[in-house]
Order: sequence, then structure tokens, then C-alpha cells
Amino acid sequence: MLFRSLGMAAAALTLSACASLNNLSSDVSTYGPWPADRKPASFVFERLPSQQANPQHQQQLEDAARGAVEAAGFRAAPNEAQAEYLMQVGARVYTNDPWIYNEPLFWRGRYGYFPRRGRGPFYGMYGGWGYPGWGYPYPTTQNFEREVVLLIRDHKNGQLLYEARASNVGLSASIDSLLPAMFEAAMKDFPGGGPNPRQVTTQISKQ
Repeated sequence: MLFRSLGMAAAALTLSACASLNNLSSDVSTYGPWPADRKPASFVFERLPSQQANPQHQQQLEDAARGAVEAAGFRAAPNEAQAEYLMQVGARVYTNDPWIYNEPLFWRGRYGYFPRRGRGPFYGMYGGWGYPGWGYPYPTTQNFEREVVLLIRDHKNGQLLYEARASNVGLSASIDSLLPAMFEAAMKDFPGGGPNPRQVTTQISKQ
């Protein structure tokens, strides 16, 4: 009986640990405030000209946000003419690492462009750029901040009615699997607000 109880306790702990791994905590900020006389209704996603240039990427963002928007009471309109609201969504990832470059000339490794061997003039004694003796210390931990934003406008006059943002920090720049959970966090308290920022926990969707 004792071993059975211990086994059940271990199983419960395992399930709890697995559940916590699927949880995502985001800092959420919302602005508006949403007018008291307005109710969720039909909507369409609106794309900026720059977003129209990459329709596949934008479609992925809209698909990720749709569940959170519909959970808040909105419904997709058959076309733009029948929509009461216009929504815009966006996402970005940026890093705290000052030595990350997009140009292929710059190597993305820990010690700058030059190989680790050979203490040449561009390899500092601290493992960074510079001359021996005064090299710039390179951070050993690289974090990425991931952020999503959702805007809701009145279709008739273009007035911005609501803005919601959710962000979190992690060791990976990958955001695709996190998008639904982040948009869910951003719309969690709609139409209410709260302290900005506030922490909201949601579950990462299983692919």
C-alpha cells in the first residue's frame, strides 16, 4: 500500500511538471479603455502595406490570434464591408545581445568573427572583441524577448478602441509555437484592464 501511494504521488508530480512545462507566463499591457457601450461583433484583419508584402507570414499571425479574438466574443465577418471592427496583429523577436548581426559577414558565435585559436589583435583576453588585455566581455547568456500586439479599430471612423500587448523572455528566438498562447494572454482580460504590465499565464498549444 505504501509503494502504491508513493507511485501515485510520483505520477502526480510528473503530471504537474509536464503541465508546468506547457505554461507560458507573459507580461501583458492593455490600453483603451474599451468604450462601455461597445460590444464584440464582426471583424476582419487589416494588413499594412508592409504586411501585405509577406502574406504567408501575416496569415500565420492572424491564424494564431483568431482563437483568442473569438474567445473574447468577436466573430469573423464574411467580408470587410460587413465588419464592425478592423484588427491588426504583429509580432517581433529581439535580443539583449549587442553582437548579433544580420549580415553574413559577421559570425554569430561567442567569440566574434575570428577563430578562438590564436590570440590575434581582435581577440581579447576576456573572450570578446578588442586587443589582449582589454577585450570587451561577451555575455555568456543570450536572451530573446518575444512580443505580440493586437489593435482593434472602429471600421466606420478608424478610431483606435483597444491595444493589447504580451511579451516574454526566453533562451530561444523561436516564436511560432508560442503565438496562440501569447495572443490568448493579450486578450485574456478583454475588455477589462489592470495594472500595466501584469503577468498572465496561458498554456502553449500542442502541435
